[in-house]
Amino acid sequence: MAVSTDFAPPFKLIAPYFIIGAIFFVISVAILFGFDVSSLGSMDSGTLSWVHIFLLGFVMMVIFGAMAQLVPVVLEVGHFAVDLYYVIYPLLLIGTILMGYGFVASPALLPYGGIVVLVSLLIFVLETFLTIKKVKKLNLVMMSVLLANTFLFLGLIFGILMALGYAGTISVDIVSLLKAHIYLVLGGYVGVTIMGMSLILLPMFWLSHSFSWKPVEYALWSMCIGVVSVMISAIADSVILEYLGYILSMIALLFYFYQIYTIYNTRVRLDKDIYLYSLLFSYGSLIISLIMGVIYLIAPTENLLLTIGWILFLGYITFIINGHLYKIVPFLVWYERFAPLIGKKKVPMLADMVPNFSAKFQFLFSASGVTIGAIGIFFGSNDIFKAGISFLFIGSVFMIKDLMYMINFK
Repeated sequence: MAVSTDFAPPFKLIAPYFIIGAIFFVISVAILFGFDVSSLGSMDSGTLSWVHIFLLGFVMMVIFGAMAQLVPVVLEVGHFAVDLYYVIYPLLLIGTILMGYGFVASPALLPYGGIVVLVSLLIFVLETFLTIKKVKKLNLVMMSVLLANTFLFLGLIFGILMALGYAGTISVDIVSLLKAHIYLVLGGYVGVTIMGMSLILLPMFWLSHSFSWKPVEYALWSMCIGVVSVMISAIADSVILEYLGYILSMIALLFYFYQIYTIYNTRVRLDKDIYLYSLLFSYGSLIISLIMGVIYLIAPTENLLLTIGWILFLGYITFIINGHLYKIVPFLVWYERFAPLIGKKKVPMLADMVPNFSAKFQFLFSASGVTIGAIGIFFGSNDIFKAGISFLFIGSVFMIKDLMYMINFK
């Protein structure tokens, strides 16, 4: 897979996304101290507020920043209108705050927050589509970007309908729409984006080669069909389509795991660094959540559902994002700040730009926090849950400290 840095946007455009995302990560963890896990519910206003702060403020913010960099690099074309990214993050920031506050204090703000988020995401989706349009021939990675952004757009539509229903503006079946909204955003956008970008990032950072792309191709199409199936089931009220979507999604993840395994086994770089540890914990969390998901389909309980969500959000998504930040940020800073100095003066290695000792503390505290927190949620123990949050909060502080160190490295 060819990767060219000739079309990369300036780092000053990307940095705010990563910094704001890291700040929201700390905030989202701090908010958890106010939760009472013994009376927590998946549809509580506090839970919904936290989920949107975490997903929009942290996950989406970081992904948008990464995609601003990776899309033109992978497609080998310049952005259609790169300056639009200076507008996207302020709008997403404002919309996230309005939605987070709206769920817990003022439902009337939800449509307004939703509209602001919708505008920011529509700008992102439109700019991405117009950038892709400049490409003459789509490969698998480009197709994954196109599909992921299509799912994001559809997820936005369902989200706006839910926000209007939650505020009492229109009458809709929020529970049915929620399934489609969650699956379109998490499975369709986040899931497909991670799978597609794995084709670029993992072989690049591990120097892997000579392996087949077929497993991830099967994974992408299985996931896409599964997401569409769940979306249609929400509209048609079909249990068969809903469970078909779940099964196809699990099959997709099995193919994806096998692809990761083959990439890992063909790697040249054998460094046991924070990137490797983060990915191992991330994929381990995904496997555990899948096993729990199968159990939930057989014997559903609220605590089990909350535990699955916890492990997926804080274990899988958080660690795969934070792990990649330790690779992406040093590379972007090095390329912009030090690459022009090659041959003129001594420049640092990429490994020199990562605060390894601090990164290990970040990993240990965060991993311990996720594990202890999951135990607390599963058994309904508030004390154990709060202990896990304490560890996770310390880990989040280390993460933002490490991020600023890498960004300001000179």
